[in-house]
Amino acid sequence: MKTKETIDLRSFEKRLWLEGFEYIAGTDEAGRGPLVGPVVAGAVILPKNYNLEGLTDSKKLSEKKREEYYEILQKDALAIGVGIVDAKTIDEINIYQASKLAMRKALESLKITPDYILSDAMPLDLEIPSEAIIHGDAKSISIAAGSVIAKVTRDHIMMELDKKHPEYELKSHKGYPTKKHLELLQKFGPFEDYRFTYKPVRDLMDKELQKNEGD
Repeated sequence: MKTKETIDLRSFEKRLWLEGFEYIAGTDEAGRGPLVGPVVAGAVILPKNYNLEGLTDSKKLSEKKREEYYEILQKDALAIGVGIVDAKTIDEINIYQASKLAMRKALESLKITPDYILSDAMPLDLEIPSEAIIHGDAKSISIAAGSVIAKVTRDHIMMELDKKHPEYELKSHKGYPTKKHLELLQKFGPFEDYRFTYKPVRDLMDKELQKNEGD
């Protein structure tokens, strides 16, 4: 028996399938809030009438569940694309524009060209018809799939970064400004993958500059 959530999660896709669209891509990003590392977007085209029980916004899933769904989607999806925008670019163009850029990169990397795009909250200026859905990662199965791909991909990147900089404990907080992370940032200072325009990092750099000028 189908749950109400299952029906809701496919309502946007069902409407578009009825309108004759075949390849519907859902896209979402992960990593707008962290102080370090890239913003990553995932784009996914699922088979028609596809269902994956329990799939929803990646933020509502445990790390174990996200990894599990990630592996299933790698096998089941018709196409998966990933877009990565580094911290330097985020500082140059701001996180909103960087998130949109990551989504465009993810969509461009799909091996199948979609004929309709559903994005989480962000309107995308594209030649392909698209729709931005507020809280789309909890309303559309395609966007939810994109959110899982984005989050797990970014987490894996942060795990690799943790190996290079173990003293920052990136493995545990993934770059988000937790109390522990802020303490470690104060202690060790930022490295090149930090976002220097973000307030905690910028304030630390300003403080350091003032100190040097005072010496």
